[in-house]
Amino acid sequence: MTNMNQDKQATYAAIDAWIDEHFDEEVKFLQAMVQVPTDTPPGNNAPHAERTADLIKDFGFDAEKHVVPEADVKAYGMESITNLIVRRQYGVQGDGGKTIALNAHGDVVPPGEGWSKDPYGAEIEDGKLYGRAAAVSKSDFASFTFAVRALEAVAKPSKGAVELHYTYDEEFGGLMGPGWLLEKGLTKPDLMIAAGFSYEVVTAHNGCLQMEITVQGKMAHAAVPHTGVDALQATAVLLNALYGENVKYKQVTSQVPGIKHPYLNIGRIDGGTNTNVVPGKVMLKIDRRMIPEENPVEVEASIRAVIAQAIADFNTQGGYTGEDAVRVDIKRLLLANAMTPLDGNKPLVDAIQKHGEAIFGEVPPAVGTPLYTDVRLYVERGIPGVIYGAGPRTVLESHAKRSDERLVLEDLRRATKVVARSLVDLTA
Repeated sequence: MTNMNQDKQATYAAIDAWIDEHFDEEVKFLQAMVQVPTDTPPGNNAPHAERTADLIKDFGFDAEKHVVPEADVKAYGMESITNLIVRRQYGVQGDGGKTIALNAHGDVVPPGEGWSKDPYGAEIEDGKLYGRAAAVSKSDFASFTFAVRALEAVAKPSKGAVELHYTYDEEFGGLMGPGWLLEKGLTKPDLMIAAGFSYEVVTAHNGCLQMEITVQGKMAHAAVPHTGVDALQATAVLLNALYGENVKYKQVTSQVPGIKHPYLNIGRIDGGTNTNVVPGKVMLKIDRRMIPEENPVEVEASIRAVIAQAIADFNTQGGYTGEDAVRVDIKRLLLANAMTPLDGNKPLVDAIQKHGEAIFGEVPPAVGTPLYTDVRLYVERGIPGVIYGAGPRTVLESHAKRSDERLVLEDLRRATKVVARSLVDLTA
């Protein structure tokens, strides 16, 4: 037993040394990933997949290119998606080995304003690499790829398999990314690790309901406002009702560490035609985060009831009836279920915590996160998964979805070691 432990420790040390030796190469690979824009919207992501496939070919990795049909992508609201699967088989089926999938998404929100550096320049300054998706989650295109390379170069596993899933629909919900691969039966791993941050193992996350609400009034000239029905005034009543729900949500707490309470965000409002016209139509988009304990069907029904009551109150107070009554149309844009821990995720949590402590000097806690991700699509199909990868302690620290997104390169180096060491254990 002592000799076996010594052999494992020697393997871990050799893994670390290989990653250190190839780290400059890993950083250049990440820079190449960041330098190909994948703004979503508009969601023209196929060029990035082609670039990724070309680069990993130099590592001896052949990527299967799974092109989502153009009509499906356009109907979904994006322009192009090519999902990639790299299959690395180490044993034969039936040998007791597990297939472990590593998933990172390449699609990102547009850079926005306020950058001090080129969002797609992948500049390095003070040990940090700057660029959109440097932290979320092109960093894990690099960490996962080089972890597998280190595993094969050093440990040379003879059982099980590893799959790299590079997918391009997380920002819109994942249905055309991992969801599409899983629905088509193109993959069915035993375990999976998805892109995340280095200082915690995420085992659960919030669900998300997104809706588009259109408030329809009646346009009129501003000189004779009584001839119209102001959709914006009706929307103001609706906004107050929706924001009032957040006061109630604070009383609904989750038992999952890292997750607090539900929250409703109104992220976009469009309406009106001109300054001298009574607004006839207003559209708003809402995002309702659901804690794991909530029932999504009940949450949606509750919000629809709040909306209906607010518009009814406006019509009653204004005396609007018949054709003059304000109408409201509700369209569900996304319903992402929460990720709940599966019993089978223990080997993943144990391996990552063990090696996280060895590399970072502290045990990364197993917690939930208020974000939602496409990991839920694996978990919904009974595939135990966790979220772990290269990144800082918090989303705020990474500047994800804000200007000057950045990744501390030492976190990339260490997370790659943790993932590679964990793969040694999981494929043993």
